[in-house]
Amino acid sequence: MSKTSLNLVAISIFLMTLSALLGPFFNLSPTVPALATFAILGIATFDSFSLQGRGGTIFLDWIAGFNSEHRDRIIHHEAGHFLVAHLLGIPVTGYTLSAWEAWKQGQGGQGGVTFDDSELASQLEVGKISAQMLDRYCTVWMAGIAAETLVFNNAEGGADDKNKLIKVLTILGFSESVYQQKMRFHALQAKNLLQENWSNYEALVNAMRQRSSVEDCREKLGVGHGA
Repeated sequence: MSKTSLNLVAISIFLMTLSALLGPFFNLSPTVPALATFAILGIATFDSFSLQGRGGTIFLDWIAGFNSEHRDRIIHHEAGHFLVAHLLGIPVTGYTLSAWEAWKQGQGGQGGVTFDDSELASQLEVGKISAQMLDRYCTVWMAGIAAETLVFNNAEGGADDKNKLIKVLTILGFSESVYQQKMRFHALQAKNLLQENWSNYEALVNAMRQRSSVEDCREKLGVGHGA
């Protein structure tokens, strides 16, 4: 069962326990929380086996979306990926800011910035990648965390980004002792790029907040592709 489906199960157990404790005070029939719990468990099971956890992800992301800071964090996080990829010459092909938007576009997870990574994939297929290519992508993957930290003084997102970096380093034969070192180094690289282009970053955040197209976002940046 997926993590999000397990979260739904946990919610149902919490609601069942809460209703058992408070039900007598509100004359709540035991049938109501039982049916609600059964429904949630049924949804969680269907989501896990039929939707591969996407339904639970969309539901939990929808709930989190009522928090304005959560929405703002997502935009700033993804704008960090977008700008650094643009600066390093990695073509951005799209972006989504919620699990629902990602699902509509056929993407998994909670959404994010998508890139044309065909060159990276072709090099990984043969188990060899240039140092420049590795540095560029590692910096892009850590850019969301760097952006969040700059704006909010900490980062709540970025687990998937770290996993991508670790997966590639593992394929290339790097030892686990290198992972954290690489993360810190490339987060610092991304931070420097963002600070050097802060006005462009803020313009990009505003454009993405308005759900501007990728092409319009590039125009807002006013900078060319890097090498």
